[in-house]
Amino acid sequence: MRLLLNLLWLVLSGLWMFLAYMIVGVLWCITVIGIPFGLASFRIGLFALWPFGRTVVKKPGAGLGSGIGNVFWFILSGLWLAIGHAVSGVLLCITIVGIPLGLANFKLIPISLFPLGKDIVSISSAQGAGALVGPAV
Repeated sequence: MRLLLNLLWLVLSGLWMFLAYMIVGVLWCITVIGIPFGLASFRIGLFALWPFGRTVVKKPGAGLGSGIGNVFWFILSGLWLAIGHAVSGVLLCITIVGIPLGLANFKLIPISLFPLGKDIVSISSAQGAGALVGPAV
């Protein structure tokens, strides 16, 4: 079932959001100070490309630096990527077949807004470690 959902996702939403994250990542990497933000964008872009079967967990060592970085991310990139997920989610929810994909888009909004201090892992490893924080996509 995950494979089918991921394939539908790839065609209907994932590829477009992946490209948006890659563009944002390249723009962040233009400056040396933006490289950590660019890497975060690439990481989330891969998650947005193939999300089903993976989830987001908090990184154990994330602290004040991640919080401050998330403020910059939110203002310069996160809000715009979250709007992309919201619009895509609404458009997918219009169709009956697209409702699960639209809901998955809505679940990706929090990670698109505040990605620093979080990690993307498989659902089975998150459940095994007892670290399942966010909703599984």
